[in-house]
Order: sequence, then C-alpha cells, then structure tokens
Amino acid sequence: MEHVYDPLRNVLFEIGPITIYLYSFMIMLGVLTALYLGIKEGKKIGLNPDNIIDGLLIILPLAIVGARLYYVIFQWDMYRNDLMRIFRLSEGGLAIHGGFIVAIIAALIFTRIKRMDTFKVFDIMAPGFLIGQAFGRWGNFFNQEAHGGVIGGLNNAGQVSLSLDEQRAFLSETLHLPEFIVNNMYLRGDSGLNYYHPTFLYESLWNLLGVGIILILRRTKFVRSGDMLGFYLIWYSVGRFFIEGMRTDSLYIGDSGLRTAQVISILMIVGGATFIALNHAVFKRKHYTKILEENSVQ
Repeated sequence: MEHVYDPLRNVLFEIGPITIYLYSFMIMLGVLTALYLGIKEGKKIGLNPDNIIDGLLIILPLAIVGARLYYVIFQWDMYRNDLMRIFRLSEGGLAIHGGFIVAIIAALIFTRIKRMDTFKVFDIMAPGFLIGQAFGRWGNFFNQEAHGGVIGGLNNAGQVSLSLDEQRAFLSETLHLPEFIVNNMYLRGDSGLNYYHPTFLYESLWNLLGVGIILILRRTKFVRSGDMLGFYLIWYSVGRFFIEGMRTDSLYIGDSGLRTAQVISILMIVGGATFIALNHAVFKRKHYTKILEENSVQ
C-alpha cells in the first residue's frame, strides 16, 4: 500500500496573531479535568473549593516553569545560542519530573500558609497529576514527539527489520489503533520514513489506569489519608521506567548513558514506598474512609 507522510496539524485555531496549539490545549484540558474532579472529591474530605482553585492558580504556573527549566537544563545545547527559544512552549519541551518537584514544594508552602491539611491536598493532587499527564501526552502526539523507536527495531546492519506494511500492520491490526493515530506515527527519522511506537499512548493509558485504581483504593478500609501520593510515586514511576526505555528522545545525565527519567523513577519508587510506610507506622494518619464518614455527617 502507499504510505503518505501527512502529519496532523498541531494548531487548534488561529485568530489574528493569536495561535492556540493542540499541545497547550491538551495540557489545559487535563488541568481543568483534574480541577473538576479535585474539587468534587475535596468537598467530601473537607477541603474548601476556593482554596483548591487558589492553589491551582499559584502552583500550576510555577510547575510549568519548573517543567520547562528542568527540560532546558538537560537540553542546554539546544538553547544556549538562542535563549528566546526557551519561551517557545508550542514546540514542546516540558519535563514532567521538573513540574512534579516544583508542584510538591509549592503545595507544601501553600498549605502551610493557608493552614490546610497537606496530606488531604496530596490525596487530590495524586490523581490530578495522572490525569494531567495522561492528557498532556496527547499534546506530545500532535507535536509528533515522545514516541518510541521504529516498529520492529533495527537489525545488526542498522537497517529497519520490518517493511512499512508490516510496521503499519502492527499498529492497525495488532494494537487495533484508529487510523489517525497510525497515520501520525509515520515519522521521519534517522532511518528515513517509518512507523514508530506510540509511547505517548502507552503512558497515557497507564496513567488513566492509575486514576481508576486510585478511585477504587481510596474507598477501601486499609488506605490512609496521604497514601495516594505514595501510590502515585510508585505507579507512575514503574510505567515511566519501562516506557522511557522505548523512547528515542530521552534526557540523559551528562555522558553517563543513564536516562534521567529512569534514574528519577527508581528514586520515586523508593520514595513512594517509604512515604506509605511512614504514613502508616509513624504519621498514623486517619483512614481515608474515616475522613469521608466524618465529613458526610457534618
């Protein structure tokens, strides 16, 4: 069959000099979805919706800055001779780990100032992170980034192992992906035009599955308030570790050959498990269901 290189347009709409890119739109759609669900659940555990909105308006911009700076630091050679390029977010280039680190620090400070229960805030931030990241990966899709290697890989001679028809068949017949995804995974790389693994989709689906598990876990009797942050650290990082190994655009720690995201993922898994252990043995927070019961009576 004929294989036509015709990538999807990454612009949602244009009004005069204003251009709204699908990359930005998908990120904001994820944020708004997370905000809606966060307010809905927050009311059930005694969090004031106004404080949740205020927190988002403060923490989100800081997290975006953190995500961008993290990416720029590890890709400095791309920006050192064109500093204005740092501000071109429409090109992509937001590192989730940088945004997460800044968001947690900002949340700690914000909750302290507002005298809010930090652990309760973490409980609604955790699924919010997963939702935002799930939507954000579709922004990567429209930018044709955050993808994996060529379907079938390369042989010992450095040539693609599968024909274009075989590559496409894997996406359309094995994975049963819709045509618009298959067509947009036909990319130009070092080996010419080929079909690439949609790792953006793998991670998006993994994150959405994590959200579903959180919705179930926080209604069980053994989960304590705050545990959801630990679960997020473990769940997201396990998926990211393996998916990162498939990607072709990873950030690396200097010339070590170590993928930054994989190293951070290991640290986050250990941190998540430690946090949950401390939450149960030392902090001894109330069970999540107990908090729900207390606020349903009020």
